[in-house]
Amino acid sequence: MTLLRTYTRSIGYFRHLSHPFTSSPLSATPTFPITTYHTYLRRTMVSAMGKRLEGKTIIVTGASSGIGKSTAKEFARTSPNNLKLIITARRIETLKEVAAEIKQEVGDGVQVLPVKLDVSNPEEISNFVSSLPEEFRDIDVLVNNAGLVKGVAQAPDIDTADIKVMFDTNVTGLINMTQAILPIFKKRSDGGRGDIINIGSIAGREPYSGGSIYCATKAAVRSFTDAMRKELIATRIRVIEIDPGQVETEFSVVRFGGDKAKADAVYKGVEPLTGDDIAEIVVFSAGRRENVVIADTLVFPNHQAAAGILHRKL
Repeated sequence: MTLLRTYTRSIGYFRHLSHPFTSSPLSATPTFPITTYHTYLRRTMVSAMGKRLEGKTIIVTGASSGIGKSTAKEFARTSPNNLKLIITARRIETLKEVAAEIKQEVGDGVQVLPVKLDVSNPEEISNFVSSLPEEFRDIDVLVNNAGLVKGVAQAPDIDTADIKVMFDTNVTGLINMTQAILPIFKKRSDGGRGDIINIGSIAGREPYSGGSIYCATKAAVRSFTDAMRKELIATRIRVIEIDPGQVETEFSVVRFGGDKAKADAVYKGVEPLTGDDIAEIVVFSAGRRENVVIADTLVFPNHQAAAGILHRKL
């Protein structure tokens, strides 16, 4: 009944408008199914997001797979008519495939620029902006997604090379990337405007056994993000963190050095989140009205209650 009353009030409000699916005016008694009306409202919401994102230039790091790839595609789907996407990762050929997939799906309205970039290399980041074509340099949104985990070793047996690559990628790389792009945001005449969206993790809030270094890197991302939000409070620069729980991507395959059987065992008996689930939240956050900041988001699949509390169906 509540749904029906809400629906009737909505129809009354829109009565003076044209029918969303015909040219005739809306009447007090709708002649189309309620599910169709809800689809119309959802399209209207997506259309509003698309308008807000229209004309923007967006960077997504770690875009060759997983959350990054899904995020690039979701931005393209949401604003397919006038958008510039810079997708970066170490695997340039894979990035080119992603760019081709986006073009095939949405057409020529989205310009996609694949760029080979290893965020763990400070020199590559320092040369990044100047190496971009001029038309791609006025960046509006930075999605710091690139990150990885190596192994499950515990102290004192953690490999020093694994420690270095995790901190260089997850922490120093994210900070360096932010410092490369933030001056573009701050130069804008309205006192600074743009979005920094950092992909964190539940691991940054709840450290777990066998993940001490990865958890430490994500805790550092969380601290950096919170401090930066306070430092930029006088601007229109939005600083956003999205912390996923269990997501099935290449994450576990990398953790176990390419051992697919071990990676698959992580998700045995559970239904993890997908890269698309997180991508929708990233795009939703970037597509809000400028005065709205979805500052901090924690996302779990339905079976998860904390970093180490999951229900498995065996």
